Amino acid sequence: MPLKKISFVEGLHPQRSDDSRIQLSAFHSSLDRSSEVRFRKLVFLHPFNLILGSSRKRLPNVSVWSLSISVLVERFMFNRQSYSAILITICVSFCACHATSDDDLKETQSPESNLTYLDSVIYGLVEGVTEFLPISSTGHLVIVSEFANLDGEEAKIALHAYLIVIQAGAILAVGLIYRKEIWSMVLGFLGMDPRGRRLGFNLILAFLPAALVGPFLDDLIEAYLFGLLPIAIALFAGALFMHWAESRKKRMEGQFPAKVGKSLDDLTWKSSFFIGFLQCFAMCPGTSRSMMTIVGGYLVGLDRSKAAEFSFLLGLITLTAAACYKSVTKWSLMSQHLALGPVLLGCLVAGISAALSVFWLVGYLNRHGLGLFVWYRILLSIVVLAFYFGL
Repeated sequence: MPLKKISFVEGLHPQRSDDSRIQLSAFHSSLDRSSEVRFRKLVFLHPFNLILGSSRKRLPNVSVWSLSISVLVERFMFNRQSYSAILITICVSFCACHATSDDDLKETQSPESNLTYLDSVIYGLVEGVTEFLPISSTGHLVIVSEFANLDGEEAKIALHAYLIVIQAGAILAVGLIYRKEIWSMVLGFLGMDPRGRRLGFNLILAFLPAALVGPFLDDLIEAYLFGLLPIAIALFAGALFMHWAESRKKRMEGQFPAKVGKSLDDLTWKSSFFIGFLQCFAMCPGTSRSMMTIVGGYLVGLDRSKAAEFSFLLGLITLTAAACYKSVTKWSLMSQHLALGPVLLGCLVAGISAALSVFWLVGYLNRHGLGLFVWYRILLSIVVLAFYFGL
């Protein structure tokens, strides 16, 4: 394909110089298309797009060469064999960064902060990559935090709170990707969009179980389940549950395809509440909120991509509530032990990597299902158990 220049017109709809429109969709993208389509999809994340929003002013033409590095990154990020390697690399990099001397750490550490800028980048990558994948972002963050050099119990509590607050970056990224659905719900509650009102109502119902149970169990979960052994058990149990759900989904697709290809418009309030009930189990680190809600979507008959979409939208509400709750209840501890700069940097990194994860997951689920994540969870649980028992 010859290199062409791209101009950005009417918000998030880029055009080539030959004026043939490139259609982008976060919901129906398929990663097995040609590299040209994959490149066009990546343009969605270009800074001009994110800054413009709904602006209709024409920007000067931007050369494709300015995006060449981004294309190389995209080719690596969306390769399924290399995606698991990213997670392993993150953990190895974190161990390596803490193998340095104290003097080296102080060079990048803010005054009176237990979190370095390098730490914040690592945490941001782990959070963003894993938040919307069915492999437990909190579990990964707790595993990585075991290597952190923290002094005192209060510092550890502050870090655990930060592991929740850092989700703000991922929340913002998904909010930008699904802004049309969010706007549809806003119009729905204003009486102008029945479909948006129905979707918003179902999301609120799905959020209620976690909202009612979460505040009462938060301290108990943080005291007893934020450890390597509980996380390893949850990872392995989740893998078995996910394998059962995927096998059931494939069997139903072969026997009763009409019952397992529902859209969000077909979702009932009972089904929404059921998905929300399953989400409560994800409060245990290692379980995965994304896994429980996607599997819940499978069980109520949603199409694979729609199950992921509902999981993402529900995550916006749930993660926002969790981040706000932690910010309010643990703010004094975080302000004492964590500097603002590293916290904001971690949120930024989490947002960028979360956007890439969302694009990758939607296309991957349509083509391959949950099998890759089943094996990844099993392998990770074995590694964590080996580390825990000193093998």
